[in-house]
Amino acid sequence: MNDAAAITPGQISDEFAMLDATAQADLVRRGEVTPLELVDAAIARIERINPDINALASVDFDLARKRAAEIETNGPFAGVPTLIKDLMPYPGHAAAFGTRMFAGQKAPAGSPYTEALDAAGLIVLGKSATSEFGLLGTTETLANGATRNPWDVSRSPGGSSGGAVAAVASGMVPVAHASDGGGSIRGPSSFTGLFGFKPSRGRTVSNGMPAEMPTARLIADHCVSRSVRDSYHWLSVTERADQVTMLPPLETLRKSPQQRLRIGAYRLDCFGSQPSSDAQSALEKGIRLCRLLGHDVIEVQGPTIDTRATSEAFFTLTGYSIGQLLNQVRQMLGSSFNPDLFEPYTLDLARRAEGTPPETLARLVEALHLAERDANTSLVDIDILLSPTVPMPAFPLGTHGPEQPPAEADAFIARLAGYTVVASLAGWPAMSVPLHRTASGLPIGCHFAAARERDDLLFSLALQLEEAAPWMSDLATLPEVTACRKS
Repeated sequence: MNDAAAITPGQISDEFAMLDATAQADLVRRGEVTPLELVDAAIARIERINPDINALASVDFDLARKRAAEIETNGPFAGVPTLIKDLMPYPGHAAAFGTRMFAGQKAPAGSPYTEALDAAGLIVLGKSATSEFGLLGTTETLANGATRNPWDVSRSPGGSSGGAVAAVASGMVPVAHASDGGGSIRGPSSFTGLFGFKPSRGRTVSNGMPAEMPTARLIADHCVSRSVRDSYHWLSVTERADQVTMLPPLETLRKSPQQRLRIGAYRLDCFGSQPSSDAQSALEKGIRLCRLLGHDVIEVQGPTIDTRATSEAFFTLTGYSIGQLLNQVRQMLGSSFNPDLFEPYTLDLARRAEGTPPETLARLVEALHLAERDANTSLVDIDILLSPTVPMPAFPLGTHGPEQPPAEADAFIARLAGYTVVASLAGWPAMSVPLHRTASGLPIGCHFAAARERDDLLFSLALQLEEAAPWMSDLATLPEVTACRKS
């Protein structure tokens, strides 16, 4: 951690700082603390830490305190302070989507997803920073500036959920909403030492996104957390009631006889690229730990998809969706529409997809379906796939961003998502588990993926891994961010 001495939780913050969300809610249910006490403590942490991290896009503490005073105290997350990623509208809070064009806009309504979070008792303090429209793998926007990694503030926490992971890793809140369309939960979690889970496609209630958007099927909403149980509880309160198989109780997963899993470990990403030595070391640690837990780990090739066709589909369909949005904004604003308020990469992505004929769009959508079919063949004789989450530890700020040449930005996005994107294409549940630290102290995760609807299998393994190699102790020794600031 860059020569910064570790200090105890008592030195850095209040008595709630290192408790996970489940523990905080338990205090509320037992009447030992009030929701307002939790909220005020989180606000104090934010005011102290956020100036050095820049994880928040906006806040409304008055709205949060009002909800804390009125909230029922029997929900699974009763009174727990949290953040919503600034890509999901939440009533009364700003909805800027990481862009200067929408700065100051407030959402009049939410979605079934935000309603489920409210029903669980969560209290939203504000919106976490994200790359503009969630397009880039780093959170360095022209609207909000750079979000910094708490483990080394000269480095990025990744993107597009960079604000969410930076806030949770630094202790501002115990858990935060995040979303993932190719790795945007899992990659940033790897960079910041958190547990990052992406649910199966279609498992959760609607996030309000139009179903006809070509890339909507890739996007999953969930959270980033310190503990496996927080992630489990978050999914349990947001999963659809019409699931064929609902999540079993947590204690069932924890106490039931453990299945001997057949785990396929692979090293090259879907483009055939090698991971860095640090990511390779993380993978080796994951393999050893799974074997110690009694699972069979075998070397496999890994998922094989048509990366050229899939990349074309991913970038063109994303650009097409962004272009449709920009056209809607242009029509609403008329002569006051100012394209210069959008980032250069956003505009270039939309420009490249402009004029794409319907038959080409249909072919590109079909390419995504073919990638899903091809990916599923890799799980025929395997329960879980294991790989690096991302090919390297957190990278320096200022090396990638919205003003980077578009071809370079595309290449970096593909590099970051080379392991994670397959689960998004296939609709699999997947998770990044923080099992390794580099020689310089930077966290780096291992990636696990299972067949669609086997979220329970991943949670069962995650609970085993957490018990065998508890990573909460690493977060408990994270120094104040000012102590690890680069000179």
